[in-house]
Amino acid sequence: MKAVTWQGKRDVRVEEVPDPKIQEPTDAVIRITSSGLCGSDLHLYEVLTPFMTPGDILGHEPIGIVEEVGPEVPNLKPGDRVVVPFQISCGHCFMCSAGLQTQCETTQVTSEGMGAALFGYTRLYGAVPGAQAEYLRVPQAHYGPIKVPEGPSDDRFVYLSDVLPTAWQAVEYAAVPRGGTVAVLGLGPIGDMACRIAKARGAERVFGVDLVPERLARARRRGVETYDLRGFHHEKDLVAAIHDETDGRGPDAVIDAVGTEAHGSAVARLVQQTAAVMPRALGGPLAERFSVDRLAALHTAIELVRRGGTISLSGVYGGSADPMPMLTLFDKQIQMRMGQANVRRWSDEIMPYLTDEDPLGVDDFATHHVPLSDAPHAYEMFQRKQEGAVKVLMKP
Repeated sequence: MKAVTWQGKRDVRVEEVPDPKIQEPTDAVIRITSSGLCGSDLHLYEVLTPFMTPGDILGHEPIGIVEEVGPEVPNLKPGDRVVVPFQISCGHCFMCSAGLQTQCETTQVTSEGMGAALFGYTRLYGAVPGAQAEYLRVPQAHYGPIKVPEGPSDDRFVYLSDVLPTAWQAVEYAAVPRGGTVAVLGLGPIGDMACRIAKARGAERVFGVDLVPERLARARRRGVETYDLRGFHHEKDLVAAIHDETDGRGPDAVIDAVGTEAHGSAVARLVQQTAAVMPRALGGPLAERFSVDRLAALHTAIELVRRGGTISLSGVYGGSADPMPMLTLFDKQIQMRMGQANVRRWSDEIMPYLTDEDPLGVDDFATHHVPLSDAPHAYEMFQRKQEGAVKVLMKP
């Protein structure tokens, strides 16, 4: 089959690879009909290269048709249409029972000290072949895949794999009170969808911050009050502008949907770039220990949120030696929640929004639909924020 493979920093290729097969009784194999290109994939494209191996298959946002199931997958049959969550979870361990599927004790990558295995996302998360491909082996298929109805296009349901539950959890963790205010930093796919969900769930005012004109325009069309970073000389000016709109206090919650790709520290960027070109044995420890992150967005969130408010982190962070303003966090009595989205925890709550009325605008959420063969161009376009690319779906 054809699949998108990682070959090096900013080097992805579509190659012929072996077809996946049933390996365990709880496996399924699906034929992918659409697969998303995620902002997290860009971390692999450039920042997290020390944790990649040439030939790794990328991608973790698939929808498709079941082709084959193992003997211990009683709830699926060939021909079923399913969305596959980006994490692999069993559904019956302590963590899954607690609604923390990204901490699944059955698939935890204990050798790396990490949580549940993820599709197409580095050796840290199990080096599981990903979903930007024609076919996908799905472990723990008795629990993970979400059956969806025939009829609507893939666009209606494909975001259940990642975008929708990640944005939903970001809003849930932000604890925005009904009639309250929330600022969303970063209006890529997750930030954009978080704005939509916050408004749908009763936030009175949603402030969106970005510096890409197309992203700002998309958010404005959905009723978001947008702020263009390019219009401010300093982060404190942006903070002051939003404070002026919230009685001088700041919003009740801030969602950081930027993460490690944030603009900011030149030193942190240098470390990222250095780790990416070093041998893996050296680059991996450097990236894990020393400031994989540029924390501009997180520091802005801390300054921006009102006292006693909540910060919800959905952007991917990875460093362990970054300085944190603990005095400010403590003095402002800020609550912080974060983590990979627990897809199956939220999928049943999200499904009623995926109706013909389409209140979240999923049907036209993608800006680009491209064949799988165009993956190299799609990655470059998305990474460079060119051609109005906000969300890209690939068709095998």
